[in-house]
This record gives sequence, C-alpha cells and structure tokens, in this order.
Amino acid sequence: MSNSPVYLHISPEGALPDIAHLSPFRAVVIIGSAVTSEWQVMVSDWLVLSGCLYMMAWGLDCTTWDDSVDSANSRQFHYGDIPSDRDVFTTWHANEPLNEAFYFCKHHAIHPVVDLQRTVLLHVAAQSDSSRIVQGFVAA
Repeated sequence: MSNSPVYLHISPEGALPDIAHLSPFRAVVIIGSAVTSEWQVMVSDWLVLSGCLYMMAWGLDCTTWDDSVDSANSRQFHYGDIPSDRDVFTTWHANEPLNEAFYFCKHHAIHPVVDLQRTVLLHVAAQSDSSRIVQGFVAA
C-alpha cells in the first residue's frame, strides 16, 4: 500500500470531483458534519462509480454509511450478482478514535481480489484539516 494517502476535503452537500483516475482505491470517509440522506446516497454512488472497493466510515452517523455504500454497489449491478473484482467492502468505526480506523485501513482493509495501492481520506466537513488528518494517517 502506498504510504501517501490522497486527502480530499468536501464541504457538506458540496460538489463531488472526478476521482476515477485513482481507481481502484480504499477510502476512509471522515464525517465531521451532518449531511442529508440524499447527499449521502449521492456520495455513496460516486465512491462506487469512482472505483472505491473498500470504504471505512468514521465520525457523525458513520454507522449508516456502510449500508449506503453497499446499496450503491448493488444498484450499480441492478441488484444482481456483483463480480468479485467490483465487490465493495464496507466497515464503520463508531466509538473508536480516528487513529484506530486509520490502523484498520492500513493493516486490515485488504480486498480479496484487487490489490488496492491507493488510499483516499475523504473528509466531509465545513473546514479542511489536511495536515492533521494526513499526519494522523501516516502515524497510525
């Protein structure tokens, strides 16, 4: 796994950039602000369509993100069989420090079929905090 994660800050309800060039990747979704369920569905679809194959959620209402991304993965294949190289794995990390979610990402978030070389740290918050989050990931 690459030691240098890609930090991406998105404001709540904000526009989603094109990140398909990072595919395939794992993502830690760090939710620092409340979002609408409609926007969460949009982000989940965007992650799956962009090539996320392992999504870990941490922060506000993180327990809802695994189902949201799982549903997006199912929708992508019209609720039929999902090819093993397109199957998205999901976890949520409530009630634990962010560094534990980062540790899980670095040491346990392994896709059984696809080698994931890139990690995206998707920070959903009003303000960017790239240096603290990236330093926390590197130290985990």
